[in-house]
Amino acid sequence: MFNTPLRYPGGKGKITSSIRLLLEHNGLVGSNYIEPYAGGAGVAVNLLLENIVSSIHINDLNFPVYCFWETIKNNPEYLCKKIKDTDISMDEWYRQNAIFKNYQSFDIKEIAFSTFFLNRTNRSGILQAGVIGGKKQAGIWKLDTRFNKENLIERIEKIATFSEKIKVTNLDAKDLIKSISHSCSDDSFIYMDPPYYKKGKGLYQNFYEHNDHLLIAELIQASSIKNWIVSYDHNFNITEFYKNKKNIIYNLSYTAQQKYKGAEVIFFSDNVDIPKNLPLQIIAWNI
Repeated sequence: MFNTPLRYPGGKGKITSSIRLLLEHNGLVGSNYIEPYAGGAGVAVNLLLENIVSSIHINDLNFPVYCFWETIKNNPEYLCKKIKDTDISMDEWYRQNAIFKNYQSFDIKEIAFSTFFLNRTNRSGILQAGVIGGKKQAGIWKLDTRFNKENLIERIEKIATFSEKIKVTNLDAKDLIKSISHSCSDDSFIYMDPPYYKKGKGLYQNFYEHNDHLLIAELIQASSIKNWIVSYDHNFNITEFYKNKKNIIYNLSYTAQQKYKGAEVIFFSDNVDIPKNLPLQIIAWNI
């Protein structure tokens, strides 16, 4: 399901069906859904448009990404007009890349379009990556390959109809967890998908070091938030951080520069029960 307009490395939209089943199994349909590391917000948008959750809280520390979601919520007409009127060319790519690199000098809606333009024209949607097809546009695929204007405008307009049910913030995930720890309702559900432990530095502007991952693990496990899950690339260090939590290990296909399949792991809070029929390529159950 491609309802989000953003492409994202490791985008989790493909596990929407698993999270939907998880919410249904735990009586959390109609809950408030929170993503501290929203990025492309693939799961959040899917669940909202399917009326599985009553509202979504999209949070991202990356300011340009925040600007994009804030503009979808408050000024979608601007984005749609820019998409319709803008030529998808290398001249425009250089122009939008310059805005992105100097975003402090521009307003939110201009940053939003720059972020969107680069996300749709760069390799694998990575904002700091090179343009699809290369600067000489000598590759098989050109920069407009992932830029179907009509379809992208339709996605934005559809999301915008739910704007009153969308909250957008630009907080460090650590601060967000602290702020909602004692105010989060019992029927809220938090899905945390932090930057990859192993390859995060090459994919995201806001990547984590070892101690950042550890701090997040300590914060969420010590919080009073009842319903949460955390997904990661599977590795020993992360497993140690959540060693007292039930988890499942599964295969997930990625597209980031090249297609490959990697093992991921989801950790569950004590309050969340795991249905046995999750539609994932499960390698191991540790419950």
